[in-house]
Amino acid sequence: MLVNLALWAAGLALLAGGVMGVRVPLARYRELQATQANLDRYDSWRGGRRTAAPGGVTGADVVREQLRGRLMRWGLVVGAGVVLIVAGFVIR
Repeated sequence: MLVNLALWAAGLALLAGGVMGVRVPLARYRELQATQANLDRYDSWRGGRRTAAPGGVTGADVVREQLRGRLMRWGLVVGAGVVLIVAGFVIR
């Protein structure tokens, strides 16, 4: 009885922490995606590239990759929380 309660508590803590941790990187990632979509629309409207060297890695691309990595890590934390909650029900 005590083990399943401990698993539920730990799972809920991981779940809550993961959800709180994923909010900021997800908002920033969506903002970067919206900016990129806006730039792509502008390029298509203007009829060309806005830079002389297309295909290069920009600072926004690097930040986007870092945010994606953060989101993956927080997703693993949320997943671990769900696993602990399910384990609490199984052990019960």
